[in-house]
Amino acid sequence: MRGSVYFDVGSDVGGTFTDLWVRASDGGTRVVKSLTTADIVGGVISALQMAAEAYGLETDEFCRSIQRFGHGTTVGLNALLTGDTGRTAVITTDGFADTLEIGRMTRQFAHLSNSEVSDYLKRNVVPPMVPRRLVREVSERIDRTGAVLAPLDEADARSVVGSLAGDGVDAVAICTLWAPANPVHERRLSELVREETPSMSLSLSHEVSPVVGEYARMSTTALDATLKPVMSRYTRRLRRALDDSGLQVPVLMMTGTGGVVPDDYLLERPVAALLSGPAAGVVACQRLGRQMGRDQILTTDIGGTSFDVGLVVDGEPLMASEFSFGGVEINVPCIDVRSIGAGGGSIASVAFGELTVGPRSAGAAPGPACYNRGGTLPTATDADLILGVLAPEDFTGKGISLDRGAAARAIAEHVALPLGIGLEEAAWGIRQVLDNRMADLLRQVTIERGHDPREFTMFVNGGSGPSHGWVLARELGLREFVIPATATVQSALGTGTSDIKLTRERPLYIRIGAGDLGSAGEIEELRSAVAETVKEALEVPLRETVAGAAGVSVTVAIRYLGQSHHLDVPIAAEAIAASTLNVCIERFEAQYERLFGRGAGFRRAGFEFLAVRAVVTRALAQDMSAPPGGPIRWVGKRPVRFDDPADAAEVDVYAVELPVPGQRVNGPCIIAFPGQSAVVPPGSTAVSDEYGNLIVTCCE
Repeated sequence: MRGSVYFDVGSDVGGTFTDLWVRASDGGTRVVKSLTTADIVGGVISALQMAAEAYGLETDEFCRSIQRFGHGTTVGLNALLTGDTGRTAVITTDGFADTLEIGRMTRQFAHLSNSEVSDYLKRNVVPPMVPRRLVREVSERIDRTGAVLAPLDEADARSVVGSLAGDGVDAVAICTLWAPANPVHERRLSELVREETPSMSLSLSHEVSPVVGEYARMSTTALDATLKPVMSRYTRRLRRALDDSGLQVPVLMMTGTGGVVPDDYLLERPVAALLSGPAAGVVACQRLGRQMGRDQILTTDIGGTSFDVGLVVDGEPLMASEFSFGGVEINVPCIDVRSIGAGGGSIASVAFGELTVGPRSAGAAPGPACYNRGGTLPTATDADLILGVLAPEDFTGKGISLDRGAAARAIAEHVALPLGIGLEEAAWGIRQVLDNRMADLLRQVTIERGHDPREFTMFVNGGSGPSHGWVLARELGLREFVIPATATVQSALGTGTSDIKLTRERPLYIRIGAGDLGSAGEIEELRSAVAETVKEALEVPLRETVAGAAGVSVTVAIRYLGQSHHLDVPIAAEAIAASTLNVCIERFEAQYERLFGRGAGFRRAGFEFLAVRAVVTRALAQDMSAPPGGPIRWVGKRPVRFDDPADAAEVDVYAVELPVPGQRVNGPCIIAFPGQSAVVPPGSTAVSDEYGNLIVTCCE
C-alpha cells in the first residue's frame, strides 16, 4: 500500500468525539473516532494518528498521501454559547446605539424552549452580544435608496475610532443605517480603523449580512467580528498542526450552506461556519438519497451532546435565513437544522420525583460513567449499556473500555433509588424520556411545518442514531428507515465529499401592490441585482483548490407587505422577463400556504421583494462508486430489552464493517458496525443495499 494509495478525508469535531471518514483510492473506507480535546486540534491530530495506524502507515506518510481534507468544527458555536469570544465594539449611525439592547420582541426568549417561555425568571438573562458601553455612534446618514442625507463627519469618526484603543477591544463591527444600499460610509470607517489599528479584526455589515433590518444585520455583524479572533487562532493552529503532520493540500472548511470553502475564506467570514457540522450531515444524507433514488429525506443525527434534524425536500435541503443561538439573532443563509440537547452523553437526573434527560451533557470529559474517565452521572449511553443495546466489545473509541458496573452504579444511585425502581426499569425510563424528546422535535420539523413524515425516508446518523432509530420510526408511523454504514461519522462524510459552495447576497427593495405585475424599471432592477450578485459569487478566489465548472442557483426574498419575516423563492437567473415578478409571487404564495395552511395567504396586502441571493457550486472530483464490502457475520447472542424492562430477549448479534448488497437479517438483533450499534427490533427486517446502507423495514 505504501506510496501507491491516496486518501480523501473528512473530519468533524463534535462535543464528545472527533470523527474521521477516510476513503482510500483503492475504494476501501474506514471510520475513526477520537475523543474531542479542549483545544480541538489535539483530537483532530489524534484521529489522524489512529487512521494512519489502521492503514499501517506513519502519521506523516498518511498525511502526505491525503489528496483532499475536509473539516467541520464547533469552535465558533462553542465560543458563542460559552461567551469565550473576542472583546468587540460596534460603530453605528448616530441615534442607533441602542439597537442591540432593543432588539426584537423575541430577543429575550428566542433561546428558550417551549416549556420555558412562560417562565419570566428565565427572560432578560441574556445580555446583548456587545455591551452598550462599547457601542459608538458616528454622525452620518444614508436613506433606503442609497442617497447620502448627511455625509460622514470625518473628525467625529476619527475621534470614535481613536477611543477604541483605550477599551482594549479585539474586534470592531461596523453597521451603519442602510449600508447595504450604499456602503460608502462603512468602507471609509473601515479605512480609519485600519489606519489606527492595522491588526484589528473588522467586520462590515454590508459584507456579512447585506439585508434589510438593522437589528439582525447588526447582531450578525457583531457575532462575525467577535468570532474572528477565535476562528483566526483556531484555523492557524489547525493549519500549523496539519502542516507539521505532513498535510500538503488545502484545508476545506464546511459552511452552514452545505458546501466547503478554503480555510482562509472563513477568516474573513467566520459566522458562515457556525453550523458546519449539522449541515455536513444533511448534505451527506442528500447525496446518499440521490444515489438511492429518494428525494424526500428526514435526516437525524444523535451525537454525544445534541440531536440534530434536517429535511431534504424534492432533492434539496431546506434552507433558513434567520436563526437564534444563545439569545443571539443571526441572519446568514444556512441549511435549516433544528437541534436539542439530547444525545448519548445527555445526563439523566431526578428532581421532585420527575426524571429528565438532558440538555446537560457529560461531553468528552469526563464523559458517561461507563467510560471510566471520572464521570459519575448516568447518561443515555450508560442506559443503552444496561439495556444490552451496547456491549463493551462493540465500542471502537481509543483508550476507552465500557464498564457496565460503573454504568449500573451511576443509574442506581441517581435514578433507580430516587424513583424507587429497579436498575433495568430506570435505564429503560432514561431511554423512553430521551426518545420522546427526540420524537417531539421530529414532529415539530415535519408535521408542524406542513410535511407528512410518512412521505420521507428517515436516515439515522450519529453514534447513537442506529440504536434509537427504530423507536423514532415507530413514533412517526414510518414503514422503514435507513442506517448508513458511515452513520457514526456522517457529518465527517459530508465534509469529505461536499462540493465548493459560495454564497453572496444583495439587498433589493421592490414593492408590488395587489394585482400589479411590476414596471419595466422594477424588472430591470431585479435583473441588475441578480446579475451583480451572481458575478460577485463567481469571482470569489479559491486559491489552489481544483474545482469544476460553476453551477448557479438564485433565490429572492419575498414577504407580504407589513410582515417581519420572509420566504426565499427560487428564480431563473438567466430568464428574467416581464412576467418574472408575478411568477415569483405565485411561487411565494404556494410555499406560504404549504407552510401555514391553505387560505393563509393574503394577496391584497401586497408584496415586498427584499434581497437576492446567489449560490455558486463548483464540483470537486470524487469517486462515488460503492466501496467493497463484506458479509454480516454472526458473533453470538446477548439479552436486550426493547419495550418491557422486565423482559430481556436473547437476540442474535452480528458484526460488519461495510455490508455487501443483498444481505437480509431478521430482527430482533443487533448489528455492530465500527462506532455504532444498529438495533433491528422484533418483527423487523434489515436488508443491505449496493451502497452499504441497511434498510430496516419496520413491523406493522
